[in-house]
Amino acid sequence: MLVAVYGIFALAAGARAAVQIATRFSDAPLAYALSALAAAVYVVATVALGLGGRRSFRVAVAACAIELAGVLVVGTLSLADPAAFPDETVWSAYGRGYGYVPLVLPVVGLLWLRHTARQGGGPGTGGGRPADGGV
Repeated sequence: MLVAVYGIFALAAGARAAVQIATRFSDAPLAYALSALAAAVYVVATVALGLGGRRSFRVAVAACAIELAGVLVVGTLSLADPAAFPDETVWSAYGRGYGYVPLVLPVVGLLWLRHTARQGGGPGTGGGRPADGGV
């Protein structure tokens, strides 16, 4: 389920960023570039969460941590200096435009990864400690 939600957000953020960049990039270049960055992070998280192996596990943790940092920093800056963000990003106002899912999703992702590590299985490993290898 978590991988599916990440996949949906990768698609939604990517499509939104592509349209914004293609049609009106000059209106809010920072906001649209950040939406593209968010989409890229969601893609990486989706793939890493879906694959098994130690490296994928580490990449998933890094992607979720980057996403959480992004939503906290961009969310705070977008509220503190709205003029810097003339149009919203996925992470603006902590993901308000997406029902705050961008704020909750990395927390859930990190908690799930922590849980799977404690249970002895990384994402997609089928049990046991996260295996060596994987991508």
